[in-house]
Amino acid sequence: MSVPSSAPAPAHDVAALLDARYGAADAPARLILNDTIAGLLAHRSVRAFSDRPLPEGLVETLAAAAQSAASSSNLQTFSVVAVEDPATKARLAQVAGGQKHVIEAPLVLVWLADLARLEEIGRRAGVPTDGLSYLETLFVGIIDAALAAQNAVVALESLGLGSVYIGALRNRPEEVAELLGLPKNVLAVFGLCVGYADPERPADVKPRLPQSLVLHRERYDPALAAAALDQYEAALTTFQEGQKMPPLGWSSVVLKRVKGPESLSGRDRMRAALEALGFGLR
Repeated sequence: MSVPSSAPAPAHDVAALLDARYGAADAPARLILNDTIAGLLAHRSVRAFSDRPLPEGLVETLAAAAQSAASSSNLQTFSVVAVEDPATKARLAQVAGGQKHVIEAPLVLVWLADLARLEEIGRRAGVPTDGLSYLETLFVGIIDAALAAQNAVVALESLGLGSVYIGALRNRPEEVAELLGLPKNVLAVFGLCVGYADPERPADVKPRLPQSLVLHRERYDPALAAAALDQYEAALTTFQEGQKMPPLGWSSVVLKRVKGPESLSGRDRMRAALEALGFGLR
């Protein structure tokens, strides 16, 4: 591990951070560490929230952090809906397959790929906006929303809060659009539950794939090292046991999720949903 000479050595347990994220067997040998990077390594999904109230100004702070993310060509094709009303959260939880943390979290941020704003600006200016009808522009909106949301996650974790993404809002995107009053050309990409973690129900850091399977140098290497995969299966199984989850490892779970359209929880009809929401998809 090396630390930039311009910064003091951070008081973090490097071994513990890397062991949690990778497992001791395949942790990177070299790492530049500071408080920001340590916070990223310590990220965990929080699905159990306390009833501690959120600080005043939090929503505006997270929106400012989100808006500080990169945006392709400065198009700024994302928006976010802050949901705190219990009834709305209950309906979002229903859409998401009954995930109770959507109800329990004091705040749910719904991140949107928003092409309607540019369409309206063009309408007011009397200028065509035919480029919004192409799949590339929807990609831009989805990427903008993801970058913005991750900025918000880094910000909220720096304030001692926790969160978990809710991709299951895409199971029934038309219902989410109706619930939140979304106009045409706006897609709810995912939700984000936000709150203080319940100390009585702690979440651990979930191990990730070894860098040898993810990090490529100069050219993509299609080889999959069996030893690295086996190490990851063992690390994730240990995590699952610690979280009182079925010890299924990784491969069997992810292969089940990509087995076929029946595994996509309704998202196999995404093209039809996008067309119903007004996207051109050329």
